[in-house]
Amino acid sequence: MSADQTLLAFETDCHIFDGCGFPAPGLHSFLFEPIFSIGGFDFNKPMLLAVLTTVIVIGFFWAAFGKAKVVPGKLQMVGEAGYDFVRRGIVYEALGKKEGEKYVPFMVSLFFFVWIMNLWSIIPVAQFPVTSIIAFPAALALIVYVMWMYLTFKRHGFVGGLKNITGYDKSLGGVLPLAVILEFFSNVLVRPFTHAVRLFANMFAGHLLILMFTIASWYLLNGIGIAYAGVSFVMTVIMTGFELFIQAVQAYVFVLLATNYIQGALAEHH
Repeated sequence: MSADQTLLAFETDCHIFDGCGFPAPGLHSFLFEPIFSIGGFDFNKPMLLAVLTTVIVIGFFWAAFGKAKVVPGKLQMVGEAGYDFVRRGIVYEALGKKEGEKYVPFMVSLFFFVWIMNLWSIIPVAQFPVTSIIAFPAALALIVYVMWMYLTFKRHGFVGGLKNITGYDKSLGGVLPLAVILEFFSNVLVRPFTHAVRLFANMFAGHLLILMFTIASWYLLNGIGIAYAGVSFVMTVIMTGFELFIQAVQAYVFVLLATNYIQGALAEHH
């Protein structure tokens, strides 16, 4: 099944009381057929949107700061506002100005990359959040995880790094072995999983809800169902506005967690 099959109600002019069932969205709404292949590598819609996101993020900041001026133009002002939001609102808050400055470019790139991949959900024609495919949040979470591990052992050495990861503390006494096991399991296995799933689950659920109310608006557009179709349409508008808010929040949370992980890697173990 392809994702286009979720629009069956529109394509077949299917309405309630016509004898056809409601074409409910589901997992098939997140499956896409390849659009084209390059060197035997298939590209589908989410992959193309991810590539386009990369081009947009790089293109925007290149245009905004490529020829930066003392008196900024409109594009540079927008770029500076976005950059400063992540730098002061997220990175400096967790790492401080001195320690955090070197990580600002990465976090800014990560924030806008995630945010725009989320935004595709409400963009006409695209209408799909790339991050609702688990592979994309998982790949980003893996990058953060590798960076966290690298910084932990670089800063503290092998033994110190293990103590940092496991929360080793002699003052715990008899519960130390249990605490070490739980901390190790939480940090090494659970942390990257929850980091990815938190973003994926929110975008997956949001897209599913918007699809459901959109299709329902058309499906109920028949006879006495018209009144319900109006309610469903209003819910579609409300859910779209709410999703716009959630998309920004999830990008913020993803980067905030990434920054906190790095802060934990650099913090001195006691």
